[in-house]
Amino acid sequence: MRITLTLALVASLAAGAIVPPAAIAQARYAEEPIAGDEATSELSDSVTMRGQGRPDAVRDENDRRVASQMGDAFYCGERKLGTWFYCEKPKPNPSDRKAAQPAQSAAEQLAAIGKELDEKKARAILDPTPENVSSYISYQRQQLNRASSFADMWRRSIWQNPELDYTLQRPVNQLGKRTWLDTRTADKNRVLGSISKRYGVFYFYSSACAACEVFGPIMRSVSDRFGLTVMAVSLDGGPSKTFPNFTVDTGQYRAMGMQGGQVPALVLFDTVTKRPMPIGYGVMAADEVMDRIFTLTSVEPGSDF
Repeated sequence: MRITLTLALVASLAAGAIVPPAAIAQARYAEEPIAGDEATSELSDSVTMRGQGRPDAVRDENDRRVASQMGDAFYCGERKLGTWFYCEKPKPNPSDRKAAQPAQSAAEQLAAIGKELDEKKARAILDPTPENVSSYISYQRQQLNRASSFADMWRRSIWQNPELDYTLQRPVNQLGKRTWLDTRTADKNRVLGSISKRYGVFYFYSSACAACEVFGPIMRSVSDRFGLTVMAVSLDGGPSKTFPNFTVDTGQYRAMGMQGGQVPALVLFDTVTKRPMPIGYGVMAADEVMDRIFTLTSVEPGSDF
């Protein structure tokens, strides 16, 4: 056997190449195939004998180790070179296993914080020991600090980005709010001054309606102030003290999209588009009526909010 190995090494040196260990092992096995088989058998038998009387987990580990070493009995079995010839697979690093776990999303982290806070609070209430109460107060303080940092960064971002500042559209401080209201009133008066050129109002009432008795004079003042045409329509056919030139309902109420017979009711009618726009029901102040008319005719939906 030693002669065969020596010849193999000499031949490799003469050829200018290094013979891999597997080739040397094959030469050895070719010389003594039975001895190789016996070595492998002896390795398995020796491991099996050592494993007798041990727990099943240990035996299984030995069996797996023997199976991995059967690929090259000379280096893995007889010489026991271990991981140098990949006879034993390297064990995974626990840190790598932790790194492989997917990271929590921000929403999941926030939910976990809330759950932990609730748990500490419940524990402090049910078992108010100094440790439990102190733990809850400390954890709550951490979250309050986090909320304070968020609020501070929120206002700094608004200061530096005017497109994010809602108060530029709708001021909240006293001086800015007064300025905004003055500008809004001027725009409203300008629009309402010419509202009668395009729009008219249907005023639906009932002679038996007490609220209509109150609301009739209000609508008369609006009509006189802005020159707005108001057509009074009686649902029950009864007269109106404020609008003697009334008309009886012959389907106008339903044609305007109104339902339920609720009075008093106001509908703004666009003479250009022929489209009715309900203003509202019930008793309203004159300023509220005109503000609704201004909003329906001149303000884009959502721009005031």
